[in-house]
Amino acid sequence: MAAGTIRYWAAAKAAAGTAEEPYAAATLKEALDGVRERHPGELTRVLRRCSFLIDGDPVGTRDHETVRLAEGGTVEVLPPFAGG
Repeated sequence: MAAGTIRYWAAAKAAAGTAEEPYAAATLKEALDGVRERHPGELTRVLRRCSFLIDGDPVGTRDHETVRLAEGGTVEVLPPFAGG
């Protein structure tokens, strides 16, 4: 199990009520399961529309169960937004 930081942006940040929080998980799926437990409600709905970066690399369509997290890593939670 790795420990790191989850950073929320835009609507995800508003729904979480915080800009970032720690994770303790081996995979992205485990980290997001923990987020859903800590923040039931609006953030859970927002996560369905989000894309994710792991240490700067896009997750894309990979199964979250296969995305390993590194010790000291960062998960960026990016909801869709308008503009460029």
